[in-house]
Amino acid sequence: MVLPNHGANPLHLYKQAGITPPEQIVDFSENVHPFGPPAFLAEQWPKMLERVGTYPDPQGEPFRTAAAKFHQVKVDQLAIGNGAAEIFTWLARRYRNQQVVLIEPAFSEYRQTLESENVQIRVIQLGPENGWKLTLEKLQPAIVGCTALYICNPQNPTGILLDLDTLKKIAQACLNQNCELVLDEAFIDFIGEQVSFMPFLQEFPNVIIVRSMTKMYAIPGLRLGYVVSQTETIDQLKQGAAHWNVNALSAAIGADCLKAASYRLKVIGAASAERQKMQQFFSRNHCRTTDSAANFLSFQLPDPYDSQAFFVELLKKGMVLRHTESFRGMDGKWFRIGMKSTENMEKLREAIAAWLEVN
Repeated sequence: MVLPNHGANPLHLYKQAGITPPEQIVDFSENVHPFGPPAFLAEQWPKMLERVGTYPDPQGEPFRTAAAKFHQVKVDQLAIGNGAAEIFTWLARRYRNQQVVLIEPAFSEYRQTLESENVQIRVIQLGPENGWKLTLEKLQPAIVGCTALYICNPQNPTGILLDLDTLKKIAQACLNQNCELVLDEAFIDFIGEQVSFMPFLQEFPNVIIVRSMTKMYAIPGLRLGYVVSQTETIDQLKQGAAHWNVNALSAAIGADCLKAASYRLKVIGAASAERQKMQQFFSRNHCRTTDSAANFLSFQLPDPYDSQAFFVELLKKGMVLRHTESFRGMDGKWFRIGMKSTENMEKLREAIAAWLEVN
């Protein structure tokens, strides 16, 4: 079965799988939370109309200044992208014809953008035997002679979080090898800024942090991401950006999203509670799970060879899981699920329990 490389867009998945979609579908394959955007967006939406008739700020203002203030960095240390995906195209161009280390399994966009720029990829393959955890012993020989190392923290698709002490050791090991460390913090919001590497950028000038506004603020349709590093690095990355690459609505809404502190706490609490319930459910039903700290987790059935039949059966019931055919080392034998509403998570548990009972 040929399946899409990404989650979301479930109708595309049903088409490729050759399955007629049911009337009601719950998409657990994407990692956007179920609460919708912050309330101010609906309230201010009519006022947003005037922005449609004017050109956006070429630097992504007012979001650029708001994000710099939020992270307590200089404005010129930060650049705005049309989603984090655009920023990964800038990074791939930066590393053209060079060598980069990827930690697999990983977000497929890393490999796709790097390969398009003829980047040679070295792989550190993680697996369930050590809990999908990256160690310095594996990392140090791999980065020798490489220009950059990509790490997603917490990692996608496992949700494993590297602590700051470990990240500092990794950043130092990279610095010693004249290797840049690209930290993708797309899901760090679901834990909190206290685990972000942002405060250590001055100490480690080789670190580049990529952030996304999509997941925490439930605005995937607006496409808004940003990158933070040293001023010189940011200037070099921006050379690959199109003029007006971020629209005026995204820049304005993103700036206001950063003010929504109580909203973030609500989302973090709900995602954590639902994830813990799912982990307990899987444990009771003899399924392996990853030790996720994010708003998603990956799991494996008691018999991994049942994976395809299980996946298809849940699709027929309108429950879309994220397959892992495109995650190296998981190879379709695991599934990733994003945390949704309490009601929908209960429906998912009921469907999985029913399947396990007869298989």
